[in-house]
Amino acid sequence: MSVFDSINETSNNAIDAGERYLKSSHEYYRLKIFQQLSVSLSLVFKTVIIAGLTVVGLTFVAIALAFFIGSMVDNYALGFVIVGALFFILAVLCFLFRKHINNLVVSNLSDKFFE
Repeated sequence: MSVFDSINETSNNAIDAGERYLKSSHEYYRLKIFQQLSVSLSLVFKTVIIAGLTVVGLTFVAIALAFFIGSMVDNYALGFVIVGALFFILAVLCFLFRKHINNLVVSNLSDKFFE
């Protein structure tokens, strides 16, 4: 076997090894993307379902609380105003602490995404 045949065989083996590496890397990244996509979509669906049910429940609780406060002060309109003011105060508090909420969400999602 000549030197040129040996170099040719070695380069062919290197090319084959490189092609196998690229193919396996491609398959790995496709699986990784699928995993991340499925985790993200399931997180979104769970969040939407839980948030929707929470909003419905919170609506009923708020209406009941407004009627209860209204019956205590003998003015239902005032009961609804008080409950509305409580929600407004909660919204202002969430706005004031929005950076902390963002950091919490990003840290939780980054833990899931970069597993």
